[in-house]
Amino acid sequence: MLRAAASAAAAGALVAGCDPHRDPGAVRSPGGPKSSGAGHATPVPVRAARPPTRVPGLPVQIEHGPRNGRAVALTFHGRGDPKMATALLREAERAGAKVTVLAIGDWLDEQPAMARRILDGGHELGNHTMHHRDICALPAAEAYAEITGCAARLNKLTGSIGSWFRPSQTRRATPLVTELARKAGYPHVLSYDLDSLDANDPGAAAVQRTVLDSVGPGSVVSLHLGHAGTVAALPPILDGLRRRGLRAVTTTELVT
Repeated sequence: MLRAAASAAAAGALVAGCDPHRDPGAVRSPGGPKSSGAGHATPVPVRAARPPTRVPGLPVQIEHGPRNGRAVALTFHGRGDPKMATALLREAERAGAKVTVLAIGDWLDEQPAMARRILDGGHELGNHTMHHRDICALPAAEAYAEITGCAARLNKLTGSIGSWFRPSQTRRATPLVTELARKAGYPHVLSYDLDSLDANDPGAAAVQRTVLDSVGPGSVVSLHLGHAGTVAALPPILDGLRRRGLRAVTTTELVT
């Protein structure tokens, strides 16, 4: 059953995300074309959304990148106040860092402009399920709907179902959820090897300490949007990485 053809809606989303006729250098803004001032409407060039990342030779479930490099991936579970999320992205951009945001579908329904804001900053966008339920405890049909529901939102907003899928309320996906993600169009499931514990709101100093005490080359760090302590912790985290000769890149850059 798991290897049966995907639903027409999910298949359509995947095909649209890989449209060979799409210009990868210029995607129209969701707000439509802007006037050039001469009476002509011209498309607004924005960064194209990436299709799901596929890396032959890597495991289906990825916890970290190469340990012999100088890069790390800061990955953010995507939900929360858009002003706080934007402030965090600005801090990353000020330091020349790129991050990966795994967005929750119902958050994208509430804050559709955030999808493009993330991509236009040079960051990476992925799927963190539709409603952030305990996906590994759900029946197969419900778990699949959680994955494809968010994928459809991403595709509508960006032209891609997102670079990565990360399961909700768990560090690692079960074999069933991994297979469902592959059926939905994601070759890999993105886990992590370092939990910042920022979702517990321990304060900026504690988040900074947790990350910098354990981070190393190839680390995939789990963080969250929507937490003031995380926003405050990000500049010293990025400074600490720089002092160690490490740089924050998108997860795709980390593993490829």
